[in-house]
Amino acid sequence: MKTFMTRKQWYLSGFVAFACLASTAATAGPIESYSPVTAQRLENPEPSNWMLYRRTYDGHGYSPLDQINTSNVKNLTPVWTFATGVVEGHEAPPIVNNGVMFVATPMGQVIALNAKTGDEYWRYKRQLPDDLFQLHPTSRGVGLWEDKLYLATTDDHVVALDAKTGKVVWDTKVQDYKKGQYMTLMPLIVDGKVIVGGSGGEFGVRGYVAAYDAKDGKELWRTFTIPGEGEPGHETWQGDDWKNGGGSAWMTGNYDKDTKTIYWGVGNAAPWPGETHPGDNLYTSSVLALDPNTGKIKTHHQYHQNDSWDWDEVEAPMLIDLQRDGRNIKSLVHPGRDAIFWVLERTPTKINYVAGWPFVSTDVWKGIEPESGKPIVDPAHKPVIGKRVEFCPSLWGGKDWPSAAYSQKTGLVYVPANENFCGGFTGEKVALKPGELWLGTKPEDIGLKTKPGADHFGELQAWDPATGKKVWQHNFPKSQLFGSVTATAGDLIFVGGTNDRNFRAFNAKTGELLWEQKTNSGIMGMPVSYEIDGTQYIAIQSGWGVDAQRIQDALVTNNIGIEANVPQGGVVWVFALKK
Repeated sequence: MKTFMTRKQWYLSGFVAFACLASTAATAGPIESYSPVTAQRLENPEPSNWMLYRRTYDGHGYSPLDQINTSNVKNLTPVWTFATGVVEGHEAPPIVNNGVMFVATPMGQVIALNAKTGDEYWRYKRQLPDDLFQLHPTSRGVGLWEDKLYLATTDDHVVALDAKTGKVVWDTKVQDYKKGQYMTLMPLIVDGKVIVGGSGGEFGVRGYVAAYDAKDGKELWRTFTIPGEGEPGHETWQGDDWKNGGGSAWMTGNYDKDTKTIYWGVGNAAPWPGETHPGDNLYTSSVLALDPNTGKIKTHHQYHQNDSWDWDEVEAPMLIDLQRDGRNIKSLVHPGRDAIFWVLERTPTKINYVAGWPFVSTDVWKGIEPESGKPIVDPAHKPVIGKRVEFCPSLWGGKDWPSAAYSQKTGLVYVPANENFCGGFTGEKVALKPGELWLGTKPEDIGLKTKPGADHFGELQAWDPATGKKVWQHNFPKSQLFGSVTATAGDLIFVGGTNDRNFRAFNAKTGELLWEQKTNSGIMGMPVSYEIDGTQYIAIQSGWGVDAQRIQDALVTNNIGIEANVPQGGVVWVFALKK
């Protein structure tokens, strides 16, 4: 088994580079004219804006703009770029509200830009503690509400900024970063509540989702993803395992405005080997249905029990209305890290299993119980203590956190998948030390190997969730695919995610590659589309790092002809049609 740079080594290299590259650009601010963000605007956003993580509460990652389409995308050209001044993984979508763009970057930075010209209004830089260490030193964006924006920080605070000036309005501590608690997600804003979830599952934390008052930062509720004594689901844990059981809520949830229900993805159990925490371990590797007013858990579905592979399921499922098997289904669709494409049904009181199938090859599951939707594990490929166990796909799964997309025009789901990767490790029982990695294996024992004779690794897949049929697939022979996907009404699919630094557009119906543009670095973040003065723009952050680079380091050691690492450096790229 080949090994790769340890996560701490990679984090520290990025931190040093940040210290050297911090920008000193002058600012033009403040913003003179700003459109307050209301509940009505978030529930029914204007086609010209991108104000939520996946643009809409349903999580589709779909833009209704169609000026840029399959016939003219070949004329797409950069109209402005902006260097962020930091390196490491740039994972946030540029958030756009009526001509103002907010860009969140690693190292606790938010930049406000003119979305038409790229001119800077203001910049906020958080002073992060010198002793801060976590596995994912990144940010996935800022939430908007009224005249403020909200940042979840890697030193575990929620910060409210004045949208016009970037000045701090309030700053609330959530948990203690010295115990491995941190946040990387874009806050979800629902009716004046700033809702966040904690990261840090590899530090033996107990995961949670919490809500804060957007006006003053006062905590309104906190719901732990690992149920405590007397709570439903506590019986799925033994002894005190629940106290440090993992279940991180790494990413932004989606929201059903009709039933007033938030659907939030929950991460893996801790530490990794299931032997160290016997039982089904609710609510790890699950989706939770939460009441946004109280945080009460309405219901749940666990994708897989007693997680032992680091297959967290933190991307929230997309809310899609389907016609399947002769009936209308209000579905939850989730291409999982566990290699299963999940189709569930959401009801006011229960989440029902509808269908599930592997979208990449896996040797871990023998099948799925048809009534419960519980996957049937093959013990030969489940990690245990004291013995090395191999499994496919690798610990990065069939699809990691990068988001899939759904096109309302084609009815297809577009998945940034990875095939022909396997992994393994030897489980060990290790005592928890607060603030230190608690994996249940040695970091140097973790690796990734490619299947012999594999002719590709990354796959951009298009699936019909109503039939379970794959419609098309585009293979990437020499690269992983580690970037979020966005669909548009112009029948286009935009995605980065490859080690050649290219940003690409595909025909949403056929999978034909229509356009590509090489950028400064690799792209992991989410493409967005917006419109100003009748012109449609496509925007993306290019900045490689974190898990995409860790996969790259592993590929280089596999002797398969992949040698070069990917240059780092964060740049916002904005494109429009050539005039």
